[in-house]
Amino acid sequence: MLMRSFRRNIATSPAFQETVGVVAAWYLRFVWRTSRVTLEPGNIYNEAEMPAIVAMWHGQHFMAPFIKRDDPRHRTKVLISRHRDGEINARAAERLDIGTIRGSGAHDGGFHHKGGPAAFTEMLEALKDGYNIAMTADVPKVARIAGLGIVKLAQHSGRPIYPVAMASSRRIELDNWDRSAINLPFARMGIVASQPIFVPPEADREVLEVARQKVETELNRATARAYEIADRTGGGAS
Repeated sequence: MLMRSFRRNIATSPAFQETVGVVAAWYLRFVWRTSRVTLEPGNIYNEAEMPAIVAMWHGQHFMAPFIKRDDPRHRTKVLISRHRDGEINARAAERLDIGTIRGSGAHDGGFHHKGGPAAFTEMLEALKDGYNIAMTADVPKVARIAGLGIVKLAQHSGRPIYPVAMASSRRIELDNWDRSAINLPFARMGIVASQPIFVPPEADREVLEVARQKVETELNRATARAYEIADRTGGGAS
């Protein structure tokens, strides 16, 4: 009991979280700089309508900060939970020049707890101010099932959702709820983006569900294609 309490106190200490965040940011930057990247479609940066909502699956999002380019239009904030691990992720993101918004959604697709309502408002304001928003689309603890939260954000902001997937040929795949893939350096990397998904402001429940299913379908398609590129199992990869 005492040892468990000691470990918990260490893990939640600001000094520990800052140190791990710094190391994580350094590692991710090293992976990016040593990877050979194939982008699909190749003209996505010219065609993308910004500010945008970038959707990714949880556990496949570690390299997401590097989607952003050194361009004022690419200013980005990411939604990160208030969980202990989220604090480390937030510190790493900030080291990689990504702003953070703290909070998470709920299983019913809303933002009713864990800072959700404030986070939803902050995301709307960020989009209005010209920031892109990056967030995972899964409902909490349920992998590969898109929630309604991201669809409602698109509805209320008027901004498009771009489902995006990133995969590395060299990776460690964990046996956990979100099937996390730890990207390794010196790899081939595939980055695949979907066409934009818009949600009309007057959308009713049925229309929102259609949009949610489309986000889910496009994320799965982009993920499969990113792995094809990384693993050279499909055409078009170099």
